[in-house]
Amino acid sequence: MHHLDLADPAFSTRSVAVREAREAHWCARTPYGLAVLRYREVGLLLRDRRLRQGSHAWPVTHGLTGPFAQFWRRSVIGQEGSAHRRLRDLAVPVLSEDFIAGMIPAFDAIATGLCAAMAKQDSCEFQSAFAIPFAGQAICTLLGLPREDWGRISHDASDLGLAMGVECGRHEPVFDAACERLTDLARDLVARARRGEDRHSYIAGLVSRADADPETDEMALLDMIVISIFGGVDTTRSQLGLGLALFIENPTQWQALRADPALVPNAVEEIIRARPTTTWVTREAVEDVEFGDETIPRGTVLHLLVHASARDPAICDDHRFDITARRKKHFGFGGGAHHCIGHLMARTDIACALTALAQTFETINYDGSPEWLPDSGNTSPVTLPIRFKLSAPGSP
Repeated sequence: MHHLDLADPAFSTRSVAVREAREAHWCARTPYGLAVLRYREVGLLLRDRRLRQGSHAWPVTHGLTGPFAQFWRRSVIGQEGSAHRRLRDLAVPVLSEDFIAGMIPAFDAIATGLCAAMAKQDSCEFQSAFAIPFAGQAICTLLGLPREDWGRISHDASDLGLAMGVECGRHEPVFDAACERLTDLARDLVARARRGEDRHSYIAGLVSRADADPETDEMALLDMIVISIFGGVDTTRSQLGLGLALFIENPTQWQALRADPALVPNAVEEIIRARPTTTWVTREAVEDVEFGDETIPRGTVLHLLVHASARDPAICDDHRFDITARRKKHFGFGGGAHHCIGHLMARTDIACALTALAQTFETINYDGSPEWLPDSGNTSPVTLPIRFKLSAPGSP
């Protein structure tokens, strides 16, 4: 069995080392437990009831004790069994296909407006000009807030993200303060819905379900709002940057997207398969587990490398980025009991963004060197400088 050093900042889930380890065995040893590398095994283990969500212990592992640590333990990520199901049942029905479809006009308007602002020049830094404000304004739409509030919400979501880095202990005062601000915001949003000032947003839906269920306490409702903000902002802005980079590096695919808008939904899936912002998800064995040719002792943490699994030769014999290809489903949004609650929201707002970008820009190229977060764990462009040529009037 190979060894993969997940602790190395230079480690990449796209590396030769990962490919060689995957060829040799379905898993590899790491400093933090086992890495699961193949598609079949990742799919099975995501649904295995002998495992629990692995990141529940993150605050304890890193000695975090403040408001964020308490929030994380209470949240849908930190809970299992009936408590976890109750929390999911609070949010999942609200984020229905019809509800998300109703927000598409707003997402389209946000994307079109940002594209128009970008088009006043021939270059920009994409994350700050488009990805970050788009994600922030989209979450404001979800929350029933004015779009101009996006800056403070996005800033707090970014600060909260510092809790998930290996050096999180250094930043605890920052993300604890962000957690408290977002909780205060959630409290205000709930009060507004109960006063009848918001009858149609995600918040209104959550409040309606929470108030109808005597077992849902107030803190659980507030925590669900905070985790929704955190996940919604971070996933969208990161995945948009990663997706645009793929199109820059594969210009024929950009032209295919421009020529056929019907390819947008499949393009979203191909982006997540090829460059997911979440490159692995974690699970922890709650008992000794016999799996394949391995005995996994209780307490072992498994890192399910969803990125590596999507490139497994057993299900993908052509790794090239191809938005016309029909592939087996990826696990970029996890799976099983902890499948991402906001996956439909993420898929939909990213699709709206791609549609507007493809309509506006004929060609897009790098304008200098991008700066990236490490290509493992949760990854993203830090800066993505681009230059572009606008579409001619009347062109696709």
